[in-house]
Amino acid sequence: MKVDLRVRRFNPEKDQKPWWGEYTLEKVRATDTVLDLLHRIKWEQDGTLTLRRSCAHGVCGSDALRINGANMLACKTLVTRLTKDNNYARIQVEPILGMQIIKDLVVDMEPFFDHYRSVMPYFVNDNPLPANGRERLQSQEDRARFDDTTKCILCAACTSSCPSFWANEKYIGPAAIVQAHRFIFDTRDEAFEERLEVVGDTFGVWRCRTNFNCSNACPREIEVTRAIAEVKMALTTGKI
Repeated sequence: MKVDLRVRRFNPEKDQKPWWGEYTLEKVRATDTVLDLLHRIKWEQDGTLTLRRSCAHGVCGSDALRINGANMLACKTLVTRLTKDNNYARIQVEPILGMQIIKDLVVDMEPFFDHYRSVMPYFVNDNPLPANGRERLQSQEDRARFDDTTKCILCAACTSSCPSFWANEKYIGPAAIVQAHRFIFDTRDEAFEERLEVVGDTFGVWRCRTNFNCSNACPREIEVTRAIAEVKMALTTGKI
């Protein structure tokens, strides 16, 4: 298969504005991923191309990109998914939106992680351990309450697909709310009130306009919009 790949490029050290790099790859397999193609460009055609990636197995979340206009993980997106033609594909790759570009496909994730840290994304319980001295047990029903939101890999695909985040970067964003949800609904945790205060702020959950971009963008298929709605309900009713 032949693939024409259009990549958004920007080097702040020499470029005044972003530009499009055009690359052609031959002998591409339908089962190759977009990350495979970017590697071929970097290794075979243009070593200056800059991208971020690590595990290449959809676990680290570091290679979230805007591919053909939608947020996806480059390592999990097969070429065959992007074309109906077994002989040719045209693919466009850009950095995710709403974040400052450091170089080419790499964006500054620090503001994103600042929002993540603001919701206290860790277990809080200072009470003595139970009699068994080892762990705080939980029923399967209680665990199921927040099981979906434990799957987040912090790729920022949901947050960077959100129009509210594009409009105002102070918005805490879907990913941070998902992390808050995971602990708010954990019956063993004791900091739910503090987290609700954070997500109930001016730039918290009420900025969500429920357009489902976040759920559609999530590579882990987390029901992000549902999680946000459940946090809104907890704020409204005061019940967990």
